Order: sequence, then C-alpha cells, then structure tokens
Amino acid sequence: MNGFLLVTVASLAALALVQAVTFAVGHRIGRYNVVDVAWGAGIVAVAWIALALGDGDRLRGLIIAAIVTVWGVRLSWHMWVKSAGKGEDPRYTAMLDRAGGGTATVVRKVFVVQGAAQWFVSLPVQVSAVTGATTAPWTVVLGAGVLLAVVGIGFEAVGDHQLRAFKADPAHRGVIMDRGLWAWTRHPNYFGDACTWWGIWLMAASAWPGVLTVLSPVLMTYFLVYATGARLLEQFMSGRPGWDEYAARTSFFVPRPPRGASR
Repeated sequence: MNGFLLVTVASLAALALVQAVTFAVGHRIGRYNVVDVAWGAGIVAVAWIALALGDGDRLRGLIIAAIVTVWGVRLSWHMWVKSAGKGEDPRYTAMLDRAGGGTATVVRKVFVVQGAAQWFVSLPVQVSAVTGATTAPWTVVLGAGVLLAVVGIGFEAVGDHQLRAFKADPAHRGVIMDRGLWAWTRHPNYFGDACTWWGIWLMAASAWPGVLTVLSPVLMTYFLVYATGARLLEQFMSGRPGWDEYAARTSFFVPRPPRGASR
C-alpha cells in the first residue's frame, strides 16, 4: 500500500507539472490543442516514475514502460507534427465556446480534466509497478497483453501514416480517406489506441491486484469512442461530400471488411 501511495502521488505531481507547462505553452501560442501532444508524454513520465519508485516485478515493469514509451513518444510526435502551424482544433473551440471561454474554463475543462484522465488511465501501469512477479499460468495473460499492445501500436501507427500520406497529395483535397486500414474502420488510429491500453491492462492483470484496474481501459475506450474521439470527430465530418457513403460501407470502430467492393 505504501509503495502504491508513493508511486501514485509522484505520478500526480508529475502530471500536474506536465499540464502546467503545457498550459503555459498553449497560452503563449494562442491555441490549447497542444494538450494533445502532452497526453502521451505525460503517461510515459508516469511509466518511468512507477518503474523507478515501485517495488514490484522488474521485468514486467520494464516491458510495460518500454511499450508505453513507444506508444507515447510516437503519439506525441504525431500530434506535434499534425498540429504544427495550424490553428485551434475545432473540437476544443466548440467545447470552450459552450462553456463560456476564459482562462479558468480552459484550465478546468481542458488541462485539469486531461491530467486526471492521464492518472486514471495509467493506473494499470502504477499498480503493476508495486505487484509481485507474474506466475504460471498467468504468464499467458501477460503474453497476450504484450501481443495486443504491440498490435495496437502498429495498427495506430499504420493508420496515422496512411492518412498523412493521403492528405499530402494535393489531388486528395476534400476527398474522404477510404483506403488501407481506413477501408476497414473509420477510426483505425482510435481502435489501435484502445487495443494498446487493453493490452497494458492485461499485462497488469497478470498479477494481483492488477485486474482491479479494468475501469482504466474502459475509460480510455470511452474517451476514444465518445468523449473526445470518434463520435465527436464525426460531427465535424458528417457534412463533407462522400462521407455518408463512406460511413455506410465502413465499420465505425472495430475493423471488418467493407460492405461492397473492397480495396
């Protein structure tokens, strides 16, 4: 218990610092979507803090920290490149307009909420850092978690790369991306993200009491599908030419072969 308290308090302090710095940067440049860059980076910080301060199984801790680092660094870099030189994300603009705007609203609605979400989502990482070694037959669960997380990272990375390459072609301006993984799911990046965090939870669940952190991947999936992810994004996409036809033939979240002719 004392080990977890140390890890979680240190994690909260680190996330508060990350969000404070990110707010300062966002306030200076006049757009708060930089908070998306801090999402992965903050959880990477938690992973290494947990590994350094926790007294749990070192091998499992190193595996989790390595996977979280690959996931978080790639995602933060992707979000940095994606948002560089552009204005505010319309999702944040709409949310802050509804809330009345102002600095206090920005801090509360964006940065405090994200910091709290980072802490809660990373609970499997924190708990795993203070639990004992995974023993047979639970090594199968650990292996399944590693496999699912690696597949998730790959799925997300490939989806992001395909979309970036598609948008880089001027001939595709205004055209709906419906190729590659995007022909199988309208949100391969979000689906891959969900797989990654269910995989991390499985790794934590391979040793008691990691299984009790199941609400963390549930919350992550909720964010990816509803709160800030797929459903919200589709509100901004629904009016574009070709969107209705694309949505009719393509799975919303979980990949499946497209209806009709495949690519």
